[in-house]
Amino acid sequence: MKDPRIEKLAKNLINYSIKLQKGESVLIENFGLQRELVTALVREAYAAGGYPFVSLKDQQVDRALLLGAEEEHFNRIAEYEANVMKNMDAYIGLRSGDNINEHADVPDNKMKIHGQTIGKKVHREIRVPKTKWVVLRYPTSSMAQLAKMSTEAFEDFYFNVCNLDYSKMDHAMDSLVELMNNTDQVRLSGPGTDLTFSIKDIPAVKCAGEANIPDGEVYTAPVRDSVNGTITYNTPSPYQGFTFENVQLTFKDGKIIEATANDTDRINKIFDTDEGARFIGEFAIGVNPYILHPMQDILFDEKIDGSFHFTPGQCYDTAYNGNQSNIHWDLVNIQRPEYGGGEIYFDGKLIRKDGRFVLPELEALNPENLK
Repeated sequence: MKDPRIEKLAKNLINYSIKLQKGESVLIENFGLQRELVTALVREAYAAGGYPFVSLKDQQVDRALLLGAEEEHFNRIAEYEANVMKNMDAYIGLRSGDNINEHADVPDNKMKIHGQTIGKKVHREIRVPKTKWVVLRYPTSSMAQLAKMSTEAFEDFYFNVCNLDYSKMDHAMDSLVELMNNTDQVRLSGPGTDLTFSIKDIPAVKCAGEANIPDGEVYTAPVRDSVNGTITYNTPSPYQGFTFENVQLTFKDGKIIEATANDTDRINKIFDTDEGARFIGEFAIGVNPYILHPMQDILFDEKIDGSFHFTPGQCYDTAYNGNQSNIHWDLVNIQRPEYGGGEIYFDGKLIRKDGRFVLPELEALNPENLK
């Protein structure tokens, strides 16, 4: 029996997120085997007059490839996948799996090869700038475990989040985009956090269901050398197969000069990947009203209501601050009262306190107004 929630999600992805047009090609790439949604996406792509292409992958197989990775081999894989991607008008990346730590024992140098080949040559150079793309997760029992929910309850939560009225959110974000585009100095404060930086002349970009599902953030980037102070992140963050906790970063003139976590040696190795890894590529404010608590999945956690993320590594071309890196690590801080509270100031004016917007023109982004 078809699940109408899956059919609705597929319709939204094809017609709203990537806006597939007649004669356009879309690559549907699935890590995991989610037949129902992939099949529904194929049907919707055909209904829109498009041409669906499907690539099915598996995390355990991917791990085996990574463990044996040599740069020459992965350059060949990147060339193969780039030849496919450059012929696509759109891309849907559907990711799911039974174990978020599947790559935990893959050596750092092997992960680096992946980032410098497939990550760079297929995704950063072709998929992101040259296709209409959207990336999403699919609910599994392991995701429900991470969210500390039953599988059925998590599925209900997932479809509420993913089938939100994103056109309403899109309109509500306009005032925040305008304000950010007219802001110079930003200050973030809260427990263990007192950070300042400039976003002057770097565009603000709204994300309301056209690149990620779930969605709900407005992002920009700091002027590269303007970041000073300390930030403490209060959510766990899986990265390269390991879950980091209690991450604290200290900045001087844009650069991370001190980094500590539950594995300080490991986190500093990540920040030593390249020069840009110790600078920030993104600052974003999360507003999704249905996502309230971290579940160790960044596509959800970076959209948490009342949160922000401050991202070491590669910047986006759409909010370009010149920082280049093979990493892009969205680390999240939640500022709602139950997580310790906190404030965001733009040019000395308080715009959000304890996770709620306090300016009248931004109140449409408070959770009760987005559901």
